[in-house]
Amino acid sequence: MLTGAYVARSSPLHRVPPGAKVSALAVACIGLLWVRTPQAVGVAVAAVAVLYGIGRIRPREAWSQIRPLRWFVLVILAVQLLITDWVTATSLTARIVLAVALAGLVTLTTRTTELMAAMERGLAPLRRVGVDPARVALMMSLAIRSIPVVASIAGQVRDAQRARGQERSIRAFAVPLVVGVLRYADTLGEALQARGMDD
Repeated sequence: MLTGAYVARSSPLHRVPPGAKVSALAVACIGLLWVRTPQAVGVAVAAVAVLYGIGRIRPREAWSQIRPLRWFVLVILAVQLLITDWVTATSLTARIVLAVALAGLVTLTTRTTELMAAMERGLAPLRRVGVDPARVALMMSLAIRSIPVVASIAGQVRDAQRARGQERSIRAFAVPLVVGVLRYADTLGEALQARGMDD
């Protein structure tokens, strides 16, 4: 299964309207700002696990949402441990992982077309000030879809770096990552141009 791909199943979460899921995601991410203690982290992790269960998402599919970020998360945790205490460092790292997991749950239980349609409806009032809701919805959808793709590229580069024994080389990580992201952007641009959306 591709990271961020819709999983067609019958579950209560699949039946929730896309707009409600996006709104709930925004509220949940704001709520994560108050997850600052190990106890609160434990409750939040349990709640997200329950939501994945309600959505009938298998463990392997859930792990696919987090796996591409594993190296990024380790770097964030290491940096935080250098500048703050372990409780703050772990809670911040956990909030990032939980936010990604929640966003992944939305994409796993919502078709991209439905997600874009919900965003477009929500942005419709902005049409009065000259904003094209369809284009903004497309941009936001592409951004959501691109985050796990870029994270996956980073994970692949990191794995190759470890295989070559160059774990500590920033250049050996940064150069292939930039090249991979540029190739993805080029492919995406060509696809949009082929659909007449380059203007």
